Order: sequence, then C-alpha cells, then structure tokens
Amino acid sequence: MHTLGSVNPRPCAFEKAILSRRCVCTLQDKRYVAEREMVACKLPAARETCSELLSLLRQNSAFALKLTHVTPPLSYAQEVKVQCGGLLGLQLEIDGTDAVSDVTALVESARQKFGSFEELPYSKIMQSVANFQVRKRPAKE
Repeated sequence: MHTLGSVNPRPCAFEKAILSRRCVCTLQDKRYVAEREMVACKLPAARETCSELLSLLRQNSAFALKLTHVTPPLSYAQEVKVQCGGLLGLQLEIDGTDAVSDVTALVESARQKFGSFEELPYSKIMQSVANFQVRKRPAKE
C-alpha cells in the first residue's frame, strides 16, 4: 500500500466512476503501477471538494443500497453505485441530462445552484443510485 500512496498521493474521490468509463474529469491524471490503473486529482482543493460531496452521497445512500446504515468501506459494487449513480442523479438535477461530461464542472454547478452540498435534493439523487446497474462480469465458459 505504501507504493500506491507514493505513486498516487492524491487519489480521485470519484476514481471508480472514472475507471468504469461512466464519466470524465478535466482534473483527472491517470497513473499506472504494473497492470493497475489509478486516477489522481491534479488540484488538491478540488479533491477535497469532491471528497466532501462523496461523503454526503455515501451518508444518504443507505436506503438506496438496501442497508440500515452505511459503514465504510463499502463493497466495490456498492461504491460504484454511489459514485456513478450519485453523479448521474446530480447531473439530472442540474440540467436534465443523463451523462456526466466533467465531474469538476458538475460539482461546481451543484454548489452554485444549491449553495451547499447539504442542500442537494438527495431523495431525488438517491433514485439514480438505487437504479444504477453495475456491469456484470461475463460468465466463464
């Protein structure tokens, strides 16, 4: 783990969403260790802002994930649902589109429209989290 931290000291909060090819970010910086692909954030302040949003998305996602309460770490599939579904739901609330073209721009738009992340319409965003389908691995023959 020490090696990963030295290669990627600022991991992107929405790394799983970006690596699943569901969205992109203008501040992403892809890095590689052996065969592992990682995403770093180019701007520490933006990373903190995205981490704050992701924390609130996790806190509000218990019902959508069919849990009584959310205790990190979430499973890979649950984390992908929170990240991808949360960003897609937020994008729907911002402009009605269902594709996230830039995470940084979306986060800034959310802040401008709602004032703070605490004011986001989480009940509507969580519908996208609940409905998000994680891609299944193909069955082995």
